[in-house]
Amino acid sequence: MSASEPAELTILMPCLNEALTLGTCIGKAMRFLERSGVKGEVLIADNGSTDGSQQIARELGARVVEVAVRGYGAALIHGIAQARGRFVIMGDSDDSYDFADLDGFVAALRAGHELVMGNRFDGGIKPGAMPPLHRYVGNPVLSGIGRLFFGAPCRDFHCGLRGFDREAIRGLDLQAAGMEFASEMVVKATLRNLRIAEVPTTLSPDGRNRPPHLRSWRDGWRHLRFLLLFSPRWLFLYPGASMLLLGLALMAWLLPGPRIVAGLGLDVHTLFYAGTAIIVGFQSVLFAVFTKVYAIREGFLPPDPRFARAIGVVSLELGLLAGGILLLAGLAASAFALGAWGERGFGALSPPDVMRLVIPSGTAIVMALQIMFGAFFISVLELRGTRGLAAATAPGLTA
Repeated sequence: MSASEPAELTILMPCLNEALTLGTCIGKAMRFLERSGVKGEVLIADNGSTDGSQQIARELGARVVEVAVRGYGAALIHGIAQARGRFVIMGDSDDSYDFADLDGFVAALRAGHELVMGNRFDGGIKPGAMPPLHRYVGNPVLSGIGRLFFGAPCRDFHCGLRGFDREAIRGLDLQAAGMEFASEMVVKATLRNLRIAEVPTTLSPDGRNRPPHLRSWRDGWRHLRFLLLFSPRWLFLYPGASMLLLGLALMAWLLPGPRIVAGLGLDVHTLFYAGTAIIVGFQSVLFAVFTKVYAIREGFLPPDPRFARAIGVVSLELGLLAGGILLLAGLAASAFALGAWGERGFGALSPPDVMRLVIPSGTAIVMALQIMFGAFFISVLELRGTRGLAAATAPGLTA
């Protein structure tokens, strides 16, 4: 197919020293194009192969683009940019996926879906094709987290065989250079409300005579880290809010005096840890706000109208006012404690009595400063312009 000819489909394969299996994959892809009558091309995004993979691909009629930046995601991002097809179906070049059987992907793409994920658990995993750690722990856990955090409809988050509308995916501004690219695509497609479907896919043992590029623990952590970083709610907000509320409840319960629970005496020492929970929890909630403001402004997360309205209400002046009131309350409680000490000639005091005043007042002072500094920091984040927040009229999901 010449460069001037329009194509409906690009079959894209990332490649790094896959001479043993690349020819088989290209042959299957070519047979699919011929059998189905789909006008398309086979594109190899080569990531620096030194085993002659490029020559094999060219001899079999595939187009090869060289990708200097190393990494699974880097190869695919460059390959997507160079693809000539309206649709792209990507898959590993290790012969673990059957490129001769792509009819379900093409049908779903033609039906209007912008991302079509393969599902290996529905299609079948042949013996030896997936390590038990991946099959029963890694993939189910990470896919479950992805569905919980983002509402993604995919049950096989990390299937390497997937098809998509090229322009829709390019509009997501994918950035991950490593294996977490697979998660980034699904997460961003979900947040941008792209139409997503799944089709059954069979996974076979790969045909290589060397270990795969995937490293279970390293790449698993990178996927999990990406999911957490893209969800300020689950990384900061929910844990922080839970800790804050627990600390407030515990402090209110212990302020009148010590408590006995199951024979255990809870007094000012527990009150101290309640104050710590309040401070840390509130700081975590602030981090959730900071992260979301920054992520929306930089385009990592889509605009969120509800969040934009909430931030619009919480101005710098309101934050300073709320922080100032809390600061005065904390200082007043400290002054009261100081007065009580003065009445005793600044001598020895009963630790439980004085700490019952000092701990809440100190907590209030720290909280007040957090609110005031946080209000200033949000204003700093907004100085460059609020690209995402200002676009509050655009549809978006809360992340």
